[in-house]
Amino acid sequence: MGVTVLLTGGAGYIGSHACKALAAAGFEPVAFDNLSRGHADAVRWGPLVKGSVGDAEAVADALTRYDILAVMHFAAKAYVGESVTSPWSYYGNNVCGIIGLLEGCKRAGVFTFVFSSSCAVYGVPPRLPITEDTLPEPVNPYGRTKLMGEQMLLDYASAGATYNADCRYVALRYFNVAGADPDGELGERHDPETHLVPLALLAANGRHPALEIFGTDYDTPDGTCVRDYIHVSDLARAHVLALQHLLDGGPSTTLNLGSGRGYSVREVVDAVARVTGRTPPVVDRPRRAGDPPMLVADPAKAREVLGFVTERSELDRMVADAAPWFAADQTDARSA
Repeated sequence: MGVTVLLTGGAGYIGSHACKALAAAGFEPVAFDNLSRGHADAVRWGPLVKGSVGDAEAVADALTRYDILAVMHFAAKAYVGESVTSPWSYYGNNVCGIIGLLEGCKRAGVFTFVFSSSCAVYGVPPRLPITEDTLPEPVNPYGRTKLMGEQMLLDYASAGATYNADCRYVALRYFNVAGADPDGELGERHDPETHLVPLALLAANGRHPALEIFGTDYDTPDGTCVRDYIHVSDLARAHVLALQHLLDGGPSTTLNLGSGRGYSVREVVDAVARVTGRTPPVVDRPRRAGDPPMLVADPAKAREVLGFVTERSELDRMVADAAPWFAADQTDARSA
């Protein structure tokens, strides 16, 4: 029997890919999800426990019942624009949720934790690429809630000695996640869909009227935002490495997860055209509040600490892996 791991948000896009990666590495994943944004049919490599991360009692019960040794925390709201217009829901879900989760972990005596953080904690960085030493100055509520989560983990770990607990964590600051399971077992489904690659594919295949480009006057090579994209399967593999780091006695740490290469919105549109043979129609819109012009990771620390390097994070490959899930003849029911 392998080590059993609880994945909050394990029925979601990233969480379900992490479940598959953990199972392939010999771990036993247990998905813990309220299914508000996740999908039960994406839970294929272990049991599903329906519950809310803010419910400390439910968390502690699941941890005890399945003899959980470690937690991966994915469950969170993650739309920058929505966080600007509805900040209360982000503080309520992302901050209060992790308070309940950590309390449940404390009750059950589980102190090994991998946290899904975000490059949004950096805000508008003063220089690129972004290292982990860059001062976090988030410019939107989503980024602020992720930074608060990191700080709570640091404080819980620091307080562990007071009750003889070895509390250790890895906080993983994701850059933009894209792609789909190369085996075709898992894809991406959000309602509403806000991610660039899926929206561009939907527009290219006539399933969406046009791709809206928010901001064409940024100080970037082509005027559109530049982001560092990482394949979801690379991201899932990094979580397995982070967990193994902790199980091997490694110290708490914070790591960027990105490819180290930035692509503009227009470059993504061009990649979709190359891969599908169809050019997405686009409509230029004004900038959105809370969108930094450029975010590109320095991935050196993750390579040094975890031995992690990306394998599928070239732009055309990510688009090609995602494309079948957004083809013209597909229905939303297929995506998981």
